[in-house]
Amino acid sequence: MARSLSSLFEVQDMTSGTPMSGLIRFSLPLLIGNFAQQLYNTVDSMIVGKYIGDTALAAVGTSGPILNLMIVLFLGIATGAGILSAQFFGAKEKDRLSQLCGSAIIMTFLSGLIMSFIGYFTASFMISLMAPPEQVGIGAVTYLQIIFLGMIGSAAYNIFSGILRGMGDSVHPLIYLVIASLLNIVLDLFFVRNLALGIAGVAWATIIAQAVSGALCLIRMFRMKDVVVIDAHSFVPDMRLVGKLVSLGLPAGITSAIFSLSSIIVQNLTNSMGEMMIAANVAVMKVDGFVMLPNFTFGTAITTYVGQNIGAGKTERIRPGTRDMMKLALICAGALVTSILLFGRGLISMFTDTESVIMLGARGLRWLAFGYLTFAVSQVLQGVMRGAGETVIPMWISVFTTVILRMPLAYVLAAMTRSDLWPTGHPDAIFSSLLISWTVTMMLSIFFYRKGNWKKHLPESMREAI
Repeated sequence: MARSLSSLFEVQDMTSGTPMSGLIRFSLPLLIGNFAQQLYNTVDSMIVGKYIGDTALAAVGTSGPILNLMIVLFLGIATGAGILSAQFFGAKEKDRLSQLCGSAIIMTFLSGLIMSFIGYFTASFMISLMAPPEQVGIGAVTYLQIIFLGMIGSAAYNIFSGILRGMGDSVHPLIYLVIASLLNIVLDLFFVRNLALGIAGVAWATIIAQAVSGALCLIRMFRMKDVVVIDAHSFVPDMRLVGKLVSLGLPAGITSAIFSLSSIIVQNLTNSMGEMMIAANVAVMKVDGFVMLPNFTFGTAITTYVGQNIGAGKTERIRPGTRDMMKLALICAGALVTSILLFGRGLISMFTDTESVIMLGARGLRWLAFGYLTFAVSQVLQGVMRGAGETVIPMWISVFTTVILRMPLAYVLAAMTRSDLWPTGHPDAIFSSLLISWTVTMMLSIFFYRKGNWKKHLPESMREAI
């Protein structure tokens, strides 16, 4: 038992053993870590909603899409670094792994500084584009500007934890996130309840906690001497490696940007439905964030698994690993769908005491429930493609389902459901359009996975085994 527990803290080499056992050992800490990360903004929202009010809750939620849009630069870097670290780790290329870490550290601090500067001075303008109610907008600008001041901490955690996971270490990023999450909760309560700093206190608590988690990941990278040695030579730029990192990460960054832009445009429609709908949508998206965790976790796990096995030349392990991952993803999604249908109202009431907001939020969750099954399939299949180095196909799928399908559909459905009670459209338009886009995403992911164009990134001798 002691040996089994201690093995979780070791680097996970998923190029040997049964795929299912390796995927579970890697995914479990990653899932808990993702849960801890989601806890950041969720605790912010719960404390804001309970201690400050629905207007403040709407302000924090309104800032979310813009914040996500601004961090796409280092999310792209994190994706590329994670794929390359998995492939270099699987191939046992220690020197290239060390060079990757040095390049990623430099890019982390540069991207963090750039995003802090741009985000701080454009926060007010970007919030104005979403046309929220006046008090909601004031609170959102305050929250965003402080979060942008601490952007390097967020960049450091996302990028460095991506590298650690690529090297098979999903436990230490988990530990650091748990530490940061607990610190975030303590600081939230202290700044809001004791110092009465309001939304600003919630934002300061978040960036302090993020800085701690990022610093701990950096320290862990320097201490992994048996896997990677980071020294002065690691910081000499290798432009071919940087180019590869960017080429892999850029489509993922663009995908995140597309999601965020579509969220901003749809948020504008949500804002037109009034403060009650804004608050309900915030609560739904916070619950949605937790329900999505297994899907994102399994997508990341299968990407690492595929990357390591490609690096090791063991592509015959990819097909059984994909099958096992799909089983896990659908079982978890099914359990969560059942929970939402049974306890959706109670989940929404954790964020607000306003009955009308609770009713709207619970209705929204019922719309989205079965979409989590379709999203589970999409994440696993797209994760396999990314692990093989194909990040463009998932990007184009996102472009189609969010820009061409979801955004126009939300506005069309809203126009079709206008009434005296809902003069700009019924809230069902927001949630049903999202469900439809998820379903189409699944269908396209299955099509492109089976078509097999993503295998072109592999040597021809490896393709037949998949």
